[in-house]
This record gives sequence, C-alpha cells and structure tokens, in this order.
Amino acid sequence: MVKNAFISIISQEENKKNRGSVEFQVVSFTNKIQRLTSHLKLHKKDYLSQRGLLKILGKRQRLLAYLSKKTRVDYKELKELIDRLENKKTRVHYKEFKELIDQLEKKTR
Repeated sequence: MVKNAFISIISQEENKKNRGSVEFQVVSFTNKIQRLTSHLKLHKKDYLSQRGLLKILGKRQRLLAYLSKKTRVDYKELKELIDRLENKKTRVHYKEFKELIDQLEKKTR
C-alpha cells in the first residue's frame, strides 16, 4: 500500500503543470478505469463502484471526442490507441500518451 502511495506522489509532482490538459485527464481516467475493473473482478456486487466506472467511461468518451476534434485525429484511432495502452496491463503514462497522439497528428496532416 505504501509503495502505491509513493508512486502516486511522484507522478503528481511530475505532472503538476499538465493536470488540466485533456491528455492528462484521459490518462488519469484510463488508470482509474483499470483500477476499478480489477476491483470489480473481486467484488462483483459492488454496484456503487460499477456506477462510478460507468460515469468515468462516459467522461473519458466525451474527452476523447473533444480531443479528436482538437487534434484532428480520428476518434477511432484515438480509441485504438487507448485500447493498445490498456492491453499492456500496466499504468498508462502521460508522456507516452502525449507522444503517441503527436505521432498520430503528424500522420493525419
């Protein structure tokens, strides 16, 4: 438990200036979704967590739609990128996500 708290403190200090960006919010929602899905695998009748997961999924979907308009990258490509990052089974990092979005944006220009 202490290890996770230490990691989250480091990541918060590292990304203080980026917290409001859409990319950072998408990454943090993705990490929350991963955490909640693993929680729901253990606690199948936790309906409050299930409701929270659905809310976060909706927020992330709206942010991805906004990001696709802002960066002129197709929504499907962004969704595929998120799926690839989620399949890694590790935390998604802001810098990695931002670099991948920049690469997709350069392709579409």
